[in-house]
Amino acid sequence: MAAQKAKEVARDVTNTPLTPNFTPKDYGIFFTAGALCCTLSHGAMTPIDVVKTRIQIDPALKGFSLLSGGRSIVAAEGTKGLLTGFGPTAVGYLFQGGAKFAGYEAAKKYLVELSGSQEKAVANRTAIYLGGAAIAEFFADILLTPLEATRIRLVSDPKYANGLVSGLTKIASTEGFSSLYAGFIPIVCKQVPYAIGQFTVNERCTEFIYNQMSPETKANLSATSSFGITLGSGIIAGFAAAVLSHPADTLLSQINKGHGPKGSMVYRLVTLGKEAGVKGLFAGLGPRMIMTAGLVSSQFIMYGYIKQALGARPGIEIHKEDKAAK
Repeated sequence: MAAQKAKEVARDVTNTPLTPNFTPKDYGIFFTAGALCCTLSHGAMTPIDVVKTRIQIDPALKGFSLLSGGRSIVAAEGTKGLLTGFGPTAVGYLFQGGAKFAGYEAAKKYLVELSGSQEKAVANRTAIYLGGAAIAEFFADILLTPLEATRIRLVSDPKYANGLVSGLTKIASTEGFSSLYAGFIPIVCKQVPYAIGQFTVNERCTEFIYNQMSPETKANLSATSSFGITLGSGIIAGFAAAVLSHPADTLLSQINKGHGPKGSMVYRLVTLGKEAGVKGLFAGLGPRMIMTAGLVSSQFIMYGYIKQALGARPGIEIHKEDKAAK
């Protein structure tokens, strides 16, 4: 009887799925939660993003701080100047956020299953985070690029069009549909490192914090403490995302402004990068670090709450537990 029971247990373990069997409803919730958290957070950060973009591309604001740059824009254009590009920002990150978060859940599931076992998945978790983030972001950027091109055009030239629809159609009609994807390569170069910093650093920070706690502490963690962990990990991940992606963000702003020589995208990127230098490529990093810290931390907080409210199952966790933690 004991031998038979052991065989049954072994069979059950073998048949236990390595990851949850997510349904289309689950992925729909992941997409909805990601879409809402990204459009709300990016929409709220529009004024900071306007100042950051102007510092990158406007010689008159070169070297300005976030506050001085904002005051200069308000003095010249009024407070509405700080909301330039709100429409493309909100719509663009609605689609991009949904695709990114749902895509990350799907890519992480695929990569965990590809590893073959829970032990291998845990051992290779950093590679899984990196790969999952890169895969998800690449496909999300296909949706984001035309709207980001429109946003940057409106921010750099507020008189170019009245809003999202007019700006998008004007670019497509006067410069061709392909011009909406002129910044695809730099936006991938910007967003993929951003997503890698966002997801990978957040996962590892969360793991580190929880491994400092005893099992009893983790089991009785208050809602306030859990919120603080999510907030702190998100802020650190936001700083990492900003630093990793800022050079490409600067080049993207320059290209959508129309700067740089004619030629292939790679040639234009290399030329603009040489002209800017290290200091120029990181112009506006301070405001962007503040912005991304707020963006990333708020996104993870909202994503968790929205998923919970919509009844989604927990995502896949492959954190390594520190047995020495007390």
